[in-house]
Amino acid sequence: MPSWLVEPETETKHPHRPRMRYRTVWISDIHLGTPGCNAELLVDFLKSIECETLYLVGDIVDAWQLKKGWYWPPRHNDVVRRILKMAKRGTDVVYVPGNHDEIFRDYVGLAFGDVTIADEVIHVTADGRRLLVLHGDQFDGVVLYARWLAFLGDSAYTMLLKMNGGVNAVRRRLGLPYWSLAAHLKKRVKNAVQFICRFEEVVAHAAAERGVDGVVCGHIHSAEIRQFGDITYYNDGDWVESCTALVEHADGRIEVLDWAEKRRLEALDKMKPAAATGRELVTA
Repeated sequence: MPSWLVEPETETKHPHRPRMRYRTVWISDIHLGTPGCNAELLVDFLKSIECETLYLVGDIVDAWQLKKGWYWPPRHNDVVRRILKMAKRGTDVVYVPGNHDEIFRDYVGLAFGDVTIADEVIHVTADGRRLLVLHGDQFDGVVLYARWLAFLGDSAYTMLLKMNGGVNAVRRRLGLPYWSLAAHLKKRVKNAVQFICRFEEVVAHAAAERGVDGVVCGHIHSAEIRQFGDITYYNDGDWVESCTALVEHADGRIEVLDWAEKRRLEALDKMKPAAATGRELVTA
């Protein structure tokens, strides 16, 4: 076992909080091995939850970027350690590789420690619905039919994420909350050119052909729950731009959990009591 796996985790500035309990959690598009990965928030999220099943829905490790140059800070080790610790403590961890970590597709059907690798999975919710779980790059026309263009787009996206970091460094100095330049620009491009071949509709149509009730995917870094006829489309988002996860409650209800927004609102709530007591007393 690599020595870094047994090293203590990097200290976190957040105090211990009671864990939130879910039946199932889906996360994807972490992109470990890149500067854009929000590992700090992800470790905070993983330490704050307990779940029966954790699905890693692709692009967990960014092998494309690691081939270009090694980037792996201690916090990225903490993400891996936290996931393995959850598996060791009884969480059923299923890894569904994506296009950026497609090297792991060669090991589909195998288990590494307590983590199972699968190309796709049928998840049955607490209320009996069958959901197809897969990364989603299988339906991305750019990745399938113009692979060189996908790599070119990935390089431009990496540069955009570096710009995003600079923008938010300035915003922090001004006391402004996190804002994703990458997500903003990507959304505008998507609306202009019908980004990745009407991805949501294509995935939902494929799920209908498979005879399931819904589909859970990642890939496009856009958390969403939409209904297409009888098919419910779920996307768990990412941990580069938005920091979101998909969670299933004990009754089968599924929702998107925006962790960055949740932490921002909690910080604002903590500031309110201090502001309320900051009044000047005047005596006669």
